[in-house]
Amino acid sequence: MRAVVQRVSEASVTVDGEIIGQIANGLLVLLCAMRGDEKEDADYVLRKISRMRIFRDDVGRMNRSLQDVAGSLLVVSQFTLAADTRSGNRPGFSAAASPEAGQNLYDYFVSQCHALELNTATGQFGADMKVALTNDGPVTIWIDSDQK
Repeated sequence: MRAVVQRVSEASVTVDGEIIGQIANGLLVLLCAMRGDEKEDADYVLRKISRMRIFRDDVGRMNRSLQDVAGSLLVVSQFTLAADTRSGNRPGFSAAASPEAGQNLYDYFVSQCHALELNTATGQFGADMKVALTNDGPVTIWIDSDQK
């Protein structure tokens, strides 16, 4: 499972002109299930995200986690993180999980966010979404469960 995590002061996702998910201080998580991923991959990525010390402490150092600052998550599915750009000019997406498997893992990831009692908003799996954010820092981090 791959995730691009951005520390944000605000973020929202809009579908068909309506805001369906919105957060203030926290993390925007762009999430992609890869072919062969299992629940353990989602658990690993969520564990990293929830514990990663990328929020400022009292002296301005990145030393606090999402849980330490009571931040929120906005989780947005993004299969394009599976892009293979090694050949030609058109990215290939064969490394992404099938839509059914991808949605199952996305739903599982979100359910685990709720199980951890993280304030979590979401996009809509498979929808054409407009994502707006104010990246704080900027801080952007890439996580891949293959790297564990």
